[in-house]
Amino acid sequence: MKLTEGTGALVAGGASGLGAATSRALAEAGAQVVIADLNAEKGEALAAEIGASFVTADVTDADAAGAAVEQAASADGGLRVSVCCAGIGWAERVAHKRGAHNLEFFANVVKVNLIGSFNVLRLAADSMSGNEPDAEGERGVCVNTASIAAYDGQIGQIAYAASKGGIVGMTLPAARDMASRGVRVMTIAPGLFDTPLLAALPEEARTALGEGIPFPSRLGRPDEYAHLVLEIAANPMLNGETIRLDGALRMPPK
Repeated sequence: MKLTEGTGALVAGGASGLGAATSRALAEAGAQVVIADLNAEKGEALAAEIGASFVTADVTDADAAGAAVEQAASADGGLRVSVCCAGIGWAERVAHKRGAHNLEFFANVVKVNLIGSFNVLRLAADSMSGNEPDAEGERGVCVNTASIAAYDGQIGQIAYAASKGGIVGMTLPAARDMASRGVRVMTIAPGLFDTPLLAALPEEARTALGEGIPFPSRLGRPDEYAHLVLEIAANPMLNGETIRLDGALRMPPK
């Protein structure tokens, strides 16, 4: 699918980290970008910088996510690219010296990461179904964000790994569901990336994490994630699959 001038694009969780890089890359490619995020300050600043629109949205809220999709779909040709980068984490073992894992926290991680991703996916896919198909019969592409924790979940990552594993698990059936409508569904599973979450760590710790990656032995850059989004959009044979973006990293137990 060609990202022509004015192509409608939505980036949920698009105000910082991987989402911000993706918003910027899509805008530079000519897309008419809508950034959906809970952080209005960062979202509005980025939107002003790259010529995008911003809408405050909780991905778990059907009405808020629907409004973001509707705004993105107002672009010429409709919504063609939807990327969901929204997510949270929580570290706790299944059972530990203080007792069992907090069920509310587990449910909240699953709600934001998995149900939130599905909420954006279902609404974006439905909107794309009404688009005019291109020469390949394609109407749009949805990209979700998992994690290598879906495969290599570490000690204390039970909630995060379960939520990201769910995103991986829904990729193929979602692609099969939408195949007859010309809407592709893909997932990216990033490894260790230089995002605001890791920015809080001391430089020595960040360097050590990067050195543990086989090659390149450094933290991933958000623009490398964004570049893959553009490649997925451009290649119609990429469908129903999760791509690990991790420099061959396989996470140890801890």
